[in-house]
Amino acid sequence: MSLSMYQASVPGFIRILQNLTAILAKAEAHATTKKIDLAVFVNARLAPDMLPLARQIQIATDAVKGCAARLAGVDVPSYADTETTFPELKERIAKTIAFLETFKPEQIDGSEDKVVTLKLGGKDTDFKGQPYLLHFVIPNFYFHVAMTYALLRHNGVDIGKMDYLGPR
Repeated sequence: MSLSMYQASVPGFIRILQNLTAILAKAEAHATTKKIDLAVFVNARLAPDMLPLARQIQIATDAVKGCAARLAGVDVPSYADTETTFPELKERIAKTIAFLETFKPEQIDGSEDKVVTLKLGGKDTDFKGQPYLLHFVIPNFYFHVAMTYALLRHNGVDIGKMDYLGPR
């Protein structure tokens, strides 16, 4: 049995975004217990030239909402990238999950050879649908979610691998 484009994208994106929401809830609880201003987490970086946690979440959600929309041939919703609080970041994730839940398999399946054009480094870059999903979106999505996890873990939040992977 082959894996469809829908199966390789939307359900996994939703699952990891739900896990990310649960991780943020643990971070909020940790901050409350330790009397840490949540802005410390929102602005956390592992290195001075690294994007902060808020931007990691913005990029992760942009990647998956853009992927589903482009593969299905619908408009990509635009988010302002102005989130500066945990409630705003959680709302962005919830909005992304709600958008992903609108897609049916038949909208995305069959998009393996669809041409997707992105502006990268100021120039148009063309992808075929399957390489776009498998070699561009999925690695980028997991990278930015993992960085969010790493930033929170580095800052003392008691989370582990199973929080990242989520319930079975």
